[in-house]
This record gives sequence, C-alpha cells and structure tokens, in this order.
Amino acid sequence: MATHFSFQTVSDIRCGAHCTEQIGHILKQKFALTQVLIVTDSILLKLGKLDKVIESLKSSDIGIKIFDGVKADPPESIILQAAEQALHAEAIIGFGGGSSMDTAKLVAVLAMQQQVLADMYGIDNIRSSRKPLVQIPTTAGTGSEVTPISVVTTGECTKSGVVSPVLYADLVMLDATLLLGMPASITAETGIDAMVHAIEAYTSVIKKNPLSDNLARQALLLLSKALPLAYQDGNNIIHRHDTMLGAMLAGQAFANAPVAAVHALAYPLGGIYHLAHGLSNALMLPHVLRFNLVSAVNEYAELAMLLLTDLPIDRQSQAECFLGFMQALAQQVGLNKKLRDFGVKQEDLTLLATEAMKQTRLLQNNPRPILFDDALNLYQSAW
Repeated sequence: MATHFSFQTVSDIRCGAHCTEQIGHILKQKFALTQVLIVTDSILLKLGKLDKVIESLKSSDIGIKIFDGVKADPPESIILQAAEQALHAEAIIGFGGGSSMDTAKLVAVLAMQQQVLADMYGIDNIRSSRKPLVQIPTTAGTGSEVTPISVVTTGECTKSGVVSPVLYADLVMLDATLLLGMPASITAETGIDAMVHAIEAYTSVIKKNPLSDNLARQALLLLSKALPLAYQDGNNIIHRHDTMLGAMLAGQAFANAPVAAVHALAYPLGGIYHLAHGLSNALMLPHVLRFNLVSAVNEYAELAMLLLTDLPIDRQSQAECFLGFMQALAQQVGLNKKLRDFGVKQEDLTLLATEAMKQTRLLQNNPRPILFDDALNLYQSAW
C-alpha cells in the first residue's frame, strides 16, 4: 500500500433530491455572478430536464445562455463552437452526461482565450486559468463531474485526453431526480461504466492509494446493489441516488488512481463504431478481468470478500468468484453480449488493437502489461 501519495478532488459537492432547484441562490452566494453559459445536449433540453435549473437561475437574476449542441464523444469542432458562446459568460455549467461535462471543462478554459485546445492534450499541459465551473450530471456513470479529465474525438476514429487539475469543478450538484425515467439500457451501460472505474482504480498500478481504494470499494458496494434495482425500476429515487453517488465515488477514485486496459480497449470501439462509452466498457470488461487475473488475484479476492459471502478459502478461488459475480451482474442488466451483436466486424479487430495500443496513458496503469497480440486476442474473445 502506498505511503507517499497525493489526492485531489472537487472542494464543494452538494447532494440531494431537488438540490439543483437552489442553484441560482448558491451561485449568487458563491460567485456573485450575473451571466452563465449552460453546456448541454438538445435531447435534455427538449425533455425539460433543465427547466427547474433555468427557473432557479432566473429567479436569482442570473442571465442564461444555452449551448445545446453537444454530441456523444464530442469532436473538437463542437467544443470550439461552445467556447465561442462562452466569452461573455461569468461561469460555465455542464449539464448532462460525460460528453456535456467534458465539453464544459474545456469551454471554461477556452473562454479565457489564453491557450488553444491543440496545446492542451496530454497530462498537465493546461497553462491557462479558467472561468468558474459547475457540473450537474444527469447519468450515473462517467464520474466526469469530479475528474480532471476531458476526452475529445480528435480524428475520424481517434480520441485524445486532456488531463489537468485545472479541470476540477468548483461545484458539483448531485440531484437524483434528474435520473428518473432514464431508459433501462442507458442505466445499465452507465452503471457498468461506473463499476469499471472503481475496479480499474482499485487495481491501478501507478497511483493506487488508501483513499482511492476506499472510494472504489464504497462505490462498488453501492453500485452492485443499486444498479440491478434501478435497472428494474427506473423511478425509484433511492436506487437512483445510490447509483449516482456510487458513480461519483468511483469518479473520485479513478481521478486519483487512473483507469487502464478496459478503457484503452473501449476507446476504439467508440471512435470507429461509435458505440456508447459505457457499452464499450461493458463488452470488454469480462475479458480484461480474465486477462488481468494472474496479476490482480489479491485485489479481485479482496473485492469478492467485500461483495460476496460464503467464499472459498484460497485467494485464487475468491478472485474467480469476483469474476463470476461481475458476469452475473452484466447478465442481470442485459449486457452479457458480444462485439458482433453490435455490428463490429471481425476483419476490423486488427485495426481496433492497433488503435488501442496508442492509449499508452491508460495502458501503463494496467496490472498486467498488454502487447499488441494480447489486445488482439482480447478483442477476439469479446467478438
């Protein structure tokens, strides 16, 4: 266990049903501002998910501009369009899933006009200040609200990350009412995504530490119980709250102990086939867990003891039980599927492996080294 480590997270987190209805009052107190830009997508706007937030801001005499052009896996062009709308805003509000929140992070920086986006890619390359940033998630998966990471689609099928503590938000608001009515399929994909964050943070080889471990464990406890229930009954506010809180805790964990091979292999599936990020993670998870078993047997055994009872005595069997548990949970929420079920072509697996090997920022965190042939075999197993 690490004895020398650093840990960072968002300094102000507000959690509770309907808490976003107080956002106007909170922002007036916290920033004394008069104008904000909300970064979101058109679907959430049409569904009325923003109505209470807008009402609260207006009641506090805060002017509102809305950019609702965010797309899944946002390309650079969308981020730059949103940034153009932010020049006169005094604060940026990210409202939505990971794509909206990732976009909002970079918009808050770009609006200062101190640095261009092309110079920010990589780790600790942001030299600019930023405008105040508020994050309001409407899914329980990415944990983006509490991470210093923004992922951008930078080419036809490639993604690049911007990683910097500058991207930590000033305020996060978790309001489980925003999750009510979310389709079961999205509940499943985002929930498994959050569990992947927790698992990979717990087995991360470079920055794993006692705080990230405790957050990952608590996240898995919450999500393992609440996700199947939220999948079955999407209007239960308690289950929704637990998945949302679990996703945030997992986000705090992997913000400090970064994710690894599941994400590295998932990114090309999003870039080339435009599969949702959570779905891509769910499809690759069981195969990467099996591959990593030889190097992560102790960590998997510890997670088995956290989540299961009546376990065998030896660590190897306990670790196997954890793999079985995750496989059963994926089946419960309809995600025990193959890449070919979603149109992935076998002849593209070599291309996917080639692209995955470019994710060195992620692969270096994996408990077991992955070579090209390993990546190709993992895609073959998932196909």
